[in-house]
Amino acid sequence: MTSLPVPRDSHPYHMHDAILAQPDAIARMLNEEQRSVERMARLVGESERIHLVGIGTSWHAALVGEYMMRTIASREDVRAWNSFEFVTAPPSLDRSDAVIVLSHRGTKTYSADSLDLARAHGARTAVITGVGSAIDPAMAHAVIQTSVSDPSSAFTISHTGAMTALAMLTATLASNRRRFRDELQRLPGLVTEALTQEPAVRDWAAATRGVERHYFTGWGPNASTAYEAALKMKEANYTTTEGFHLEQYLHGPFVSTDDGCQVTFVVPPMSGANRAIDVMNAANAVGARTAAIVQAGDQERVSAADTVIEAPAVSEALSPIPYLVPLQLYTYWLAVELGHNPDVFRLNDPRHLSARDHYQL
Repeated sequence: MTSLPVPRDSHPYHMHDAILAQPDAIARMLNEEQRSVERMARLVGESERIHLVGIGTSWHAALVGEYMMRTIASREDVRAWNSFEFVTAPPSLDRSDAVIVLSHRGTKTYSADSLDLARAHGARTAVITGVGSAIDPAMAHAVIQTSVSDPSSAFTISHTGAMTALAMLTATLASNRRRFRDELQRLPGLVTEALTQEPAVRDWAAATRGVERHYFTGWGPNASTAYEAALKMKEANYTTTEGFHLEQYLHGPFVSTDDGCQVTFVVPPMSGANRAIDVMNAANAVGARTAAIVQAGDQERVSAADTVIEAPAVSEALSPIPYLVPLQLYTYWLAVELGHNPDVFRLNDPRHLSARDHYQL
C-alpha cells in the first residue's frame, strides 16, 4: 500500500494538491483504464443484479453510479449499498449477482468484508480502488484503478476517480448513448473549468467563516453531492454541517434553519430547479445566508442567493463531478480560514486520537 506523505502545517495542504490534480487523474483513467472497464462491463452484462458497495465517500460515489447506470444504461437492477448494511443485513447472493466494491485505499473493514461475502456466495466480484491499494487484485474478477493514494484524509481525487470509473462503466454498458460517451471524454476539461472558480470560492469562504451551521441540498444525482460536501466539511474543517436531499430538507430539517445558518443549493438547470428556488426563498425568509452552485450563465435563476458560484454546462448524469469541485475548494478554504489542517482527520487533537482506540475503520 502507498504510504501517506509527510504532513504539512500550512497552505497548500495535501488536500489542495489533490483537488488541483483531478483533471490529470481523470485523463489518465480515460486513457489507461478502458480495458479494465470493458472487463468489468462484461462481468456486469452477464449479471442479473448489480450491487455497488462502499462506505463514507465511497457510498456517495455508489449513489452516483446507481443513478448513472439506471438512467443512462437502463439497468433497473442496480442498487447502491452502504458496506456496513451489505455485510450485516445482506441480500441473497449467487452467481447471477455482480458486486462492485468501491474502496479508496482498500483498508476499510466492511468494504473488505463485503468482498469476502460476495465471493463466499459465488457472486461475480469487481473492485474500484486506488493505485497501490491494499486490496489483493486476485480477490476480484475485474479491477479499475482510480488515482494514486489520496494524500489527504479528506478524500477528493480518489472520489472523483471512483465516479469517473462508474461513468466509464456506464458508457461502456450503454454503447448507444454516444452523447454521454462524448461528454465523458471532455470531463478533464470540465473539471479544469470548475477549478477556475477558486478565487470566488476563496472569497466565499472568507465571508462565511463565522457561520454557525451549514446545510447542503441537492436532488437526483446531486443529493450525493450534498452528502459528500457535508462529509468533507466535517472531515476538513470540523463545522456543524448536514447534507440533505432537497425535498427532504423541507420535511423537518428546515425547522432548524435560522440566521445562524448557511444553506448551499446545488442547482443544475434541470427538472426540479424551480423547487430549489422555492426552498432558497424560504431560507432567505428566515434569515439564513444562501449560496448556489449553478451552470454558467444561469445566475438569474438564483438571483436571491447571497453567493453564486458557476459550474460548466454538463449533463445531469455527469454533473456531480464538476459541480462538486467548487464545494471541495470551499471546504478546503474554510478549513484554512478557521485554522484547521484538512489532511489529518483531526488526529492532531489528543482527544480524537485517543478515541481511535475504541474503533477501527
